[in-house]
Amino acid sequence: MIDTIPALAWCCFPDGTTEFSNRRWLEYTGLSQDEALSWGWQRAVHPDDLDNLMEAWRFILASGEAGGGEFRLRRYDGEYRWFLFRAEPFRGEDGESVRWYGISTDIQDRKQAEEKLREDEHEFHRITDAIAQSIAVYDPEGNVIYANQTLLDYVGLTIDEVLRPDCPARTVHPDDFERLRHTREAALRRGLPYEIEIRLRRKDGEYRWFLHRCKPFRDEHGRLTRWYSTATDIEDRKQAEERVQNENLALREEIDKISMFEEIVGTSPALQAVLSRANKVAPTESTILVTGETGTGKELIARAIHKRSRRSSRAFVSVNCAAIPQALIASELFGHEKGAFTGASQRRIGRFEMAEGGTLFLDEIGELPCETQIALLRVLQERQFERVGSNHTIPADVRVIAATNRDLEAAIETGDFRSDLFYRLNVFPIEIPPLRERPDDVQMLVEYFIHRYASQAGKKISNISKKTMDLLRSYSWPGNVRELQNVVERSVILCETATFSVDESWLRGRAAPQGSVPLQPAIQYRTKEKEQIEEVLAETRGRIAGPSGAA
Repeated sequence: MIDTIPALAWCCFPDGTTEFSNRRWLEYTGLSQDEALSWGWQRAVHPDDLDNLMEAWRFILASGEAGGGEFRLRRYDGEYRWFLFRAEPFRGEDGESVRWYGISTDIQDRKQAEEKLREDEHEFHRITDAIAQSIAVYDPEGNVIYANQTLLDYVGLTIDEVLRPDCPARTVHPDDFERLRHTREAALRRGLPYEIEIRLRRKDGEYRWFLHRCKPFRDEHGRLTRWYSTATDIEDRKQAEERVQNENLALREEIDKISMFEEIVGTSPALQAVLSRANKVAPTESTILVTGETGTGKELIARAIHKRSRRSSRAFVSVNCAAIPQALIASELFGHEKGAFTGASQRRIGRFEMAEGGTLFLDEIGELPCETQIALLRVLQERQFERVGSNHTIPADVRVIAATNRDLEAAIETGDFRSDLFYRLNVFPIEIPPLRERPDDVQMLVEYFIHRYASQAGKKISNISKKTMDLLRSYSWPGNVRELQNVVERSVILCETATFSVDESWLRGRAAPQGSVPLQPAIQYRTKEKEQIEEVLAETRGRIAGPSGAA
């Protein structure tokens, strides 16, 4: 039966001497049956492999258990090829081995592939050692199997020390170690790339910030075979960010000293209800949708919520979705990679990354294009995103507060706004009433703005004429608090006495001319909106952004 097996097979006595070799074995080696008997088969084994093969064979015989090994076997034409042998005991009724049966399998192609891989890895090591960036290679389980010379020089360790399991604990800053461990373990389980900012100890004991990136490598069958990682020194960038953050903190503290809620002024029940809702939702992580007409103070409410939240020490980033071209809004929100589109000459982080750990305020959310609505929905659902031009996922620890002066439910009906995004944003709605619905707040706002702008102008205004106050209280204020603020500022500038007054023509000019034909509602609204925008731009001398800008 053994003789019919199309592989190299043989049978041995319990002492390991050959009893029989099959025809395929004899044809391959060119030996006769008599030459292969006993220990004669050894003459076909490569001299460099014979000692190791005999040691493995003696171990198998002594253990009485199946085993094997690799060796080179000479072919009849003198060429040596690699084989993998496997021996199994055949036991008698008493359990003792009475025969050994073995088979040898040609693994020459596999060994050549392994040798080619070793050569490729050697060439890879030569190249990476010349790169001025820290590079490491990990096995599928995450164990370091290679580190380039730049990394070794930085940490001041030998390759053997870097390969030890305790190396990360020795080189990563203690405050960053657990964060790195959790990130790596999650990535290893899922087989996904990751990046994280950590501090690494230099050989002189100093820690510097690095951006650590790690990506999986898979073979042609999709099996994960390696992890490749790089560490880029970002110490200068982190120091610059820290300086900016400290400056922002100092500026924020100074602003807070001047006014905690600078322009949220009023005691009307309608406004107090808004502030009560804002106060209740601030400590939570809920997404908020702030609605209200232009100029009602939606961003002020958002900032007040941020100040009362656990994220108050981190950034509050504001984005006016209507002020950014639709083609660039995705890049503005999520950032982009170098070469992602024409003009993308370098990597740029987006507003979500700027707001990491803090709050992102999306003003005029109703103006987002459909494709960006889909991307925003994914961020809200999965808490992660990719930069434009990249497939690398970035986690997003950001609280989103959106605002709009549009009727989003009507926009859903017309197909201009996604219903699933609306429900994600509308977790906790806050509607700010227009100023005309809280006339009791007008006098307090007027007094507040008079004091503010008179102090800036170095003027003393001690009273307000009754006629002026009645006029201001009776006006409908289509531009809401912002319009009132601008009117008061302009009046303070022109005021020459201690009594505050307003030019009535500024407010009467809003009415339609007598005898004019009434406009259709939609046209009338657009005309009024255009007039308001033009007036505000004139008042701000064309400035859009900033504290005194039209926005």
